[in-house]
Amino acid sequence: MISGLLKSVFGTANDRVLKGLTKKVEAVNALEPEMEALDDAGLRARTDDFRKRLAEGATKDDLLVEAFATVREAAKRTLGQRHFDVQLMGGMVLHEGKIAEMKTGEGKTLVSTLAVYLNALGGKGVHVVTVNDYLAKRDASWMGEIYEFLGLTVGVIVPGLSDVERQAAYARDITYGTNNEFGFDYLRDNLKFRLEQMVQRDFNFAIVDEVDSILIDEARTPLIISGPTEDSSDTYRTVDALIPDLTAEDYEVDEKQRSVTLTEQGQERIEALLRERTDLLGEGGLYDIGNVSVVHHVNQALKAHRLFTRDTDYIVKDDKVVIIDEFTGRMMEGRRYSDGLHQALEAKERVSVQMENQTLASITFQNYFRMYPKLAGMTGTAMTEAGEFDEIYGLQVVEMPTNKPMVRKDFDDEVYRTSKERDAAVLEQVKDAHSRGQPVLVGTVSIEKSEQFADLLKKAGLKHQVLNARHHEHEAAIIGQAGIPGAITIATNMAGRGTDIQLGGNYEMRVWRELETVTDPAERASREKAIADDIKAKRDTVLEAGGLLVIGTERHESRRIDNQLRGRSGRQGDPGASTFYVSLEDDLMRIFGSERMDGMLGKLGIEEGEAIVHPWVNKALEKAQQKVEARNFEVRKQLLKFDDVMNDQRKVIFDQRKELMRADDVSDTIQDMRAETIDELIHRTIPAQALPDQWETDSLHEECLRLFALDLPVADWAAEEGVGREEMRERIAKAVDEKMAQKAAHYGPEIMRVAERSLLLQLLDHAWKDHLLQLDHLRQGIGLRAYAQRDPLNEYKSEAFDLFEQMLSNLRSQVTSVLAHVELRVEATPEEIDQRARARGQEGARRELRPEAEGAPAEVPAEARQPARQPEMAGVGAGASPQRAQPMTAETAPPGWVEDEGTGRWLDPKDESTWGKVPRNAKCPCGSGKKYKQCHGRA
Repeated sequence: MISGLLKSVFGTANDRVLKGLTKKVEAVNALEPEMEALDDAGLRARTDDFRKRLAEGATKDDLLVEAFATVREAAKRTLGQRHFDVQLMGGMVLHEGKIAEMKTGEGKTLVSTLAVYLNALGGKGVHVVTVNDYLAKRDASWMGEIYEFLGLTVGVIVPGLSDVERQAAYARDITYGTNNEFGFDYLRDNLKFRLEQMVQRDFNFAIVDEVDSILIDEARTPLIISGPTEDSSDTYRTVDALIPDLTAEDYEVDEKQRSVTLTEQGQERIEALLRERTDLLGEGGLYDIGNVSVVHHVNQALKAHRLFTRDTDYIVKDDKVVIIDEFTGRMMEGRRYSDGLHQALEAKERVSVQMENQTLASITFQNYFRMYPKLAGMTGTAMTEAGEFDEIYGLQVVEMPTNKPMVRKDFDDEVYRTSKERDAAVLEQVKDAHSRGQPVLVGTVSIEKSEQFADLLKKAGLKHQVLNARHHEHEAAIIGQAGIPGAITIATNMAGRGTDIQLGGNYEMRVWRELETVTDPAERASREKAIADDIKAKRDTVLEAGGLLVIGTERHESRRIDNQLRGRSGRQGDPGASTFYVSLEDDLMRIFGSERMDGMLGKLGIEEGEAIVHPWVNKALEKAQQKVEARNFEVRKQLLKFDDVMNDQRKVIFDQRKELMRADDVSDTIQDMRAETIDELIHRTIPAQALPDQWETDSLHEECLRLFALDLPVADWAAEEGVGREEMRERIAKAVDEKMAQKAAHYGPEIMRVAERSLLLQLLDHAWKDHLLQLDHLRQGIGLRAYAQRDPLNEYKSEAFDLFEQMLSNLRSQVTSVLAHVELRVEATPEEIDQRARARGQEGARRELRPEAEGAPAEVPAEARQPARQPEMAGVGAGASPQRAQPMTAETAPPGWVEDEGTGRWLDPKDESTWGKVPRNAKCPCGSGKKYKQCHGRA
């Protein structure tokens, strides 16, 4: 009561927001005469003036009134449409980064142009997100007339575009596209190897059309790029056949570390076998960079034969290798070892080698759209989910008033005992409306139900159209004519969104369809007038019949979806009516107490074919829907909490990739990885406080061979008087650094830097891919922790963090090992090297949409998509002598340039842009004599 009294005195929060926009609307209206007085060139020149003022320090808020007045005038001149005052308010709400709820037919598409233009003036790009490709193309073309008239550029992202075309579209001031296209471009960009390949710019501002559909309904399904494992089953079998020919002297098994490593003799032996019996080995030795994938197969096959035992670690059942849980002894159906190990076991046991779709990159729509610094949305139905929008996205919903009063009649629901009785009542209502020339839109909850009603109408001899959201262009054409007298249109509740149902018919749609081939101006003008007159006559007929009648054949789980259907009628002050027919056999009624209501109907003496109609029934249904919506929100929120864990890790990896791609020289990163790998090795084999006779020198020696390809006398060092743990670390580090310095000197710093960056990126991608697989496996079983009174989310956070740390540790040792073993024979320039890496790493990816729910299958059929596959660890290439540009000398160097002692590069000490990436501990190139980190590199 008190709340109602306060609202009556002070108004609602929504009223106060709208009241605060009134003065700005009045200011825009006051500028209209001034805008009308400008010629086209003068109006267009305002864009340059706005940009200049922004560059000089003005804010977008400072320009809002003038910019909105400019867009309104441009819309009048290009489209013949003038923004209403409520549309100006809607544009202001969008500019503020909120959601504008505007009823169907209120012109949301036109409203968006105001905020889009203002925010595009900064030159950082604005994304307009639509629900389907048809609307993206339509709106880009339609609203593009306004933007291009004012001197802005417009692009559209649709399936089938090349990367070059996508780059061009994203480089425009305004870019239209669907949520799927924007999201997948983001994921694909983060599988690229060079910044120049990436198609998207940094995020700036996005307006999401039908925001409830995209950010809530579609947010249950994450975007996933997946690809098959890199090699065929034949490769696993071919390599497997070689392993039995190896002897005990060819490999060393460390049961404690669960690892097996080829000895030097074993490397020579397997290399000979590969050359003799297969064509897998390319030019060079086993550890040539072009053969890294072969090494991977050999290592996995060796593990399968020497570390894993049948009936202990796994069993063979029904042509499958099934893992045995080492703690419980139970079979782990559906679980598979990652990184090709399971395929190696399948090849060993002569069962079918299964190919897996492995996740390469994934993101939810929630986390994708939360990356935009500024986000806004518009829809006809958002208030029912205002709490979710605020909690998940930080978006406030503002309900906009209609331009004309809403006069649609919304009748109480009619509840029948059976679906047969309900269907008969719907059919009678449709017949009655059709006989009076009243158009009818029949809404269903599924494609199956829409086809059932289509059959009923067909048997009754009633001509009708069916919409089921399969073909968007066809869908728009049907919706465009759903308002003609006597039209009957059956649609799933979501079908046709984005196109208004205009009473009498859609003029633009008819002109486009009927006059497409008419070129004579006089004939075209005459035909256009005839179409306009025909539509006016039909509109009068429909108005007399009561406007569009919307019939809902069942209540949806979400009242918001029902409101979307109901909102198709009564646009722009038109008359109309809506009613919902419900049966006790409907899913919603069946789940929420239909037995009790059935008993009540029986007591009331309701006979077959009769319905109960009462406001209380509406309230009961609304409460049932609220329960379902609340449950669905909790599910989405819980899923997001899990995804947030991976999202934090994803940001770290993707940011690291960009940093690596920006860097000309990653040697500092490589050196840090090498140092940390040595630290971890020392920590593992020479524990702190351990006496020298307790040191694991044999294991240390083996690890130095495996990781660094160095046969170091660690046992002799350990026997020396006074040699401690730190001394051992320093000697190993010195030996490794010397080896890598010799490699760099042998191949040349330029080639070595390219090889380091290429390998680091590829190994990082492999590590991240495998980590995603581990998180998938972890996620599938984490819910069981609840039985032990432990919070699954906290358990997931903890273990996911441990896995991430483990991934980074493995990455460091893998990068160190590969670079220590790698052999380079380069026949191309560094640019060509990177190009080859891209070519080899961008084949055969697929994308998939996968429901993210408990118990979801690990593999889902994927739709073939643009190439973006996880690259293999190969990219520098092999061949003969390198081709390089002529090196700079003292004679050819520009005045003032000097040769850097550390890198041999020529640079200008006075110009930091010539220094490249300077190691932090190197001398500063400025000539001060200080270390770089203490001079120009000081943070």
